[in-house]
Amino acid sequence: MSMLKTSLAAILLATGTVFPAMAHITLDNGSAKAGSTYKAILRVGHGCDGKATVALRVRLPEGIISVKPMPKPGWKIEKTLGEYAKAYELHGQQQTSGVRELIWSGGNLADDEYDEFVFRAYITDAFKPGATVAFPVVQDCVGGATTRWIEVPTNGKSAEDYEHPAPTLTIIEK
Repeated sequence: MSMLKTSLAAILLATGTVFPAMAHITLDNGSAKAGSTYKAILRVGHGCDGKATVALRVRLPEGIISVKPMPKPGWKIEKTLGEYAKAYELHGQQQTSGVRELIWSGGNLADDEYDEFVFRAYITDAFKPGATVAFPVVQDCVGGATTRWIEVPTNGKSAEDYEHPAPTLTIIEK
């Protein structure tokens, strides 16, 4: 009987650590170095209150440049361009504008399915090691339902303290 309890406890522990991670939109790799190229993989584990996801919008923070989304079969990609607050150097060239928002739309990701939305970007030296960079995401679902994953932890709080935390990236040492 104790072996059954141990097995059950192990299963509950395993599922307890898996399900909360899937409850939010997160970045697959939550750390990167400044001055490097980063492959961002946004993980979407559910829809909006049981409704299928039909669009995903991610706002690119200042200091994230040279953004290129990966094509996704069945989804249209829109790139919203804009000016940066300052110029950034990339391969000896000054970058003053670029993609500020990515929008994947036209697909249909059922609430009980999982998928990933991918883009590549350059993380400028504007970020110092230890910095947390938030990528606010808006998830649009069937029937006009929307979930805004835009809450950014402040004052010593963590993503677990919020209902709809923005996916974040931690800058690490070079």
